[in-house]
Amino acid sequence: MTNDTSPIGQIYQQHSRQVLATLIRLLGDFELAEEALQEAFAAAVRQWPEDGIPDYPVAWLIRAGQRKGIDQIRRRQTVQHYAHLVTEDEEASWATVEQDIQDDQLRLLFTCCHPELSLDARVALTLREMCGLTTEQVASALLQKPVTLAQRIVRAKKKIREAGIPYEVPEARERLARLPGVLRVIYLVFNEGYSCSEGDSVVDISLSTEAIRLAEVLARLLPEGEVFGLLALMRLQDSRRYARQDRYGELITLEDQDRSLWDQDSIRQGLQWLELALASTPADPYTLQASIAAVHAQAAHADKTDWARIVRLYEVLYQQQPSPIIALNRAVAVALRDSPDAGLRLLDELANIREIRNYHLFHAARADLYRRAGNIQDARTAYQRALELATQGPERRFLERRLKALASTR
Repeated sequence: MTNDTSPIGQIYQQHSRQVLATLIRLLGDFELAEEALQEAFAAAVRQWPEDGIPDYPVAWLIRAGQRKGIDQIRRRQTVQHYAHLVTEDEEASWATVEQDIQDDQLRLLFTCCHPELSLDARVALTLREMCGLTTEQVASALLQKPVTLAQRIVRAKKKIREAGIPYEVPEARERLARLPGVLRVIYLVFNEGYSCSEGDSVVDISLSTEAIRLAEVLARLLPEGEVFGLLALMRLQDSRRYARQDRYGELITLEDQDRSLWDQDSIRQGLQWLELALASTPADPYTLQASIAAVHAQAAHADKTDWARIVRLYEVLYQQQPSPIIALNRAVAVALRDSPDAGLRLLDELANIREIRNYHLFHAARADLYRRAGNIQDARTAYQRALELATQGPERRFLERRLKALASTR
């Protein structure tokens, strides 16, 4: 039903995760709720064409799903175990559903991103349950075999059940403590969509779109500065999606992108979210990264970029998160502000860090600065090392083109 453009198909795409989140709370079991969700939509397909779509289709689906779930419990002859569900007054139950329907989305998100689950499991479960991707779609997005991915999701649900992980929105203090972990999962989903780690495409629009949708749900239900900052960052980065590949699927660097292809509506929304974030968390890492993305978004041409501001922002960001990747990005910004040699000196300081030494973009950045400085031999060596480490098809072909261009340079 994910590609169904009928009215019922559109309701499924827009509201099925909402319905599922509430059914999980009402029925107390992921698998049972998923079965009830499918049965509720099957009932809608049968009844709505004749009776018409209800005024409140989400309410209808939740009630139908709850009934289907209780019927399933009875068929499984586990009434005693689930007696509190079967005997519960339906009208009272529905009143609770009506009040808690938005909170249920938060419950599901915080459950999927619970710190007792491995990070890989959190990402997979979030894509499957919050985004509604099929197991095959999640496996494809995460470059895993469907059977492996399915086992990981089954183990995660078993862990939730056996460890007694509560299906609830944490109390305020714990919620704020766990929020960074939730945001990290959303940003990992976005990054895999924004820049695929492997394969023959630079972007996977479905993943980046789902990550933005999740963050927008979170911003409505939990309006915090960190959430605003992440949304601003993703919106501003995503605005460049159609300029990052040519019509043949080849990579186009930020410097060479046709900025008329940048999505101005996405930039406008990103800047609005950034304004909200700056008012509450100006030094939050996501807000700082969004501020950097905003500098790029507001530059009419690459040569109009305010590299001095970007360097300052990277320096503050490095104080917040002293990682070699941020140091790498700062070095490139310094090179573009000052000179290739200034950037190369900073990159030399990172060369002995194992994480960086095996990172293809470090060698690609080094190669580009050698090229700009006119050091052709060192540029070739660095491009070759980057090519050895790169796994994404468009990146590999880009590096090969750079090597080929240098081969004709004396």
